[in-house]
Amino acid sequence: MVDGHVKDGPHAFSLATTVGPQTASKIFDDDGRLKRTGTEWTGSAHIITAVIGSGVLSLAWATAQLGWIAGPTVMLLFSAVTYYTSALLADCYRSGDPLTGKRNYTYMDAVAANLGGIQVKLCGILQYFNLFGVAIGYTIAASISMTAMKRSNCFHEHGDKSPCHISNNPYMIIFGVAQIFLSQIPDFDQIWWLSYVAAIMSFTYSSIGLGLGIAKVAGLIQLYVLIGHAENGKFKGTLTGISIGPGVSQTDKVWRSFQALGDIAFAYSYSMILIEIQDTIKSPPAENKTMKKATLVSVLVTTVFYMLCGAFGYAAFGDSSKGNLLTGFGFYNPFWLVDIANAAIAIHLVGAYQVYSQPLFAFVEKYARETFPENDFITKEIKIPIPGFKPYNLNLFRLVWRTCFVVITTVISMLLPFFNDVVGLLGALGFWPLTVYYPVEMYIAQKRIPKWGTKWVCLQILSVACLIISIAAAVGSIAGVVVDLESYKPFKTTY
Repeated sequence: MVDGHVKDGPHAFSLATTVGPQTASKIFDDDGRLKRTGTEWTGSAHIITAVIGSGVLSLAWATAQLGWIAGPTVMLLFSAVTYYTSALLADCYRSGDPLTGKRNYTYMDAVAANLGGIQVKLCGILQYFNLFGVAIGYTIAASISMTAMKRSNCFHEHGDKSPCHISNNPYMIIFGVAQIFLSQIPDFDQIWWLSYVAAIMSFTYSSIGLGLGIAKVAGLIQLYVLIGHAENGKFKGTLTGISIGPGVSQTDKVWRSFQALGDIAFAYSYSMILIEIQDTIKSPPAENKTMKKATLVSVLVTTVFYMLCGAFGYAAFGDSSKGNLLTGFGFYNPFWLVDIANAAIAIHLVGAYQVYSQPLFAFVEKYARETFPENDFITKEIKIPIPGFKPYNLNLFRLVWRTCFVVITTVISMLLPFFNDVVGLLGALGFWPLTVYYPVEMYIAQKRIPKWGTKWVCLQILSVACLIISIAAAVGSIAGVVVDLESYKPFKTTY
């Protein structure tokens, strides 16, 4: 989502013709790059696109595992931690003066400038592995939503008790083909429109899921003539979450509670692309001030949505809340509204996939250019005329590498189609290091906070507490994957 400029830095794209540093002008910023045009609102749109993703649909299930007390409390705590550490991270965009200091164009650049050494490599491995994992998770989620549309129509035609088993592999392939074409858009600055479309879609399906949950609780959903009666409104759920009994042992409850933490962490996961988003913001005012406002707006909006979706989903279904509210068929009717919601999910994930993949694309391509500067396959741009538009610059390495990336993520998604467990594991692996540890450590280094001082101790307590939560969430999610694998057949998953 880099809006209106070409990125620079050791881990991002650079202009073909380098422009030297100079004072800011109407055309160039202070670093000699094309003028940035992003605002608080474009930044908010980009964050919302990244944050209100498919993770929101697992929050009813997560709330069901934790109960009415722990569920909303954990969501509020995650939102507070995410906002606080994002504010710390925003201060690391520039080294030194917040208005004129050297820019750090990527998350890795910020780590290199503030921490250096082995930390940079570790950060790169974690960040790009997490982005790769998110691409897999979004492929799974999009295919499930497309499959759900087909099943919804099947249920409408044959009744809710019909099996309507459908393989999601063809839909993963359809999603992958779409991503192959979209991934050829060279850089973030050219997909800003995709962020706006994706943000609208995320609000669409979140609102539908919320509305259906409220309606079910209130007893307002009228079932079609096929069934011939109205559902009775009933407020479900308990203070402590899912009950121990047939099918749910004490151990199962513990693992599921841990996995719920991972699901909630994933729902707030966007720190690994915050610096890249901030690199779209124009100045003055200082980018960190604008970014903090954008982060506050985004976290407030998403938290309200999350609390409502999680609460009303749990109130509607109680212990039987599905891992994916709209595709688990807690709701069958009105079938056309459920179809609209699932279509919105698929469209949103098309954009979100690109949002998370572009930093990884940029890193690999920049590294290739620096390593093989004389290789025409990597560096040469072939201009392809498009009637009525600017010529498209085709780069063969970009074509091959990005296509391979999409194919690999699609194949892995077909091998591991466990939406809830994958979401929980990704949230667990990315939350502590990328959302908490690095922002805290960079802030300490940048502000030269003395060791064992009050602020230093408080920041370390926050970091350690989040580490413990991340470990617990990872263990719970791995346990979920192990259970899924017991009845799993490669490439033969049906819903």
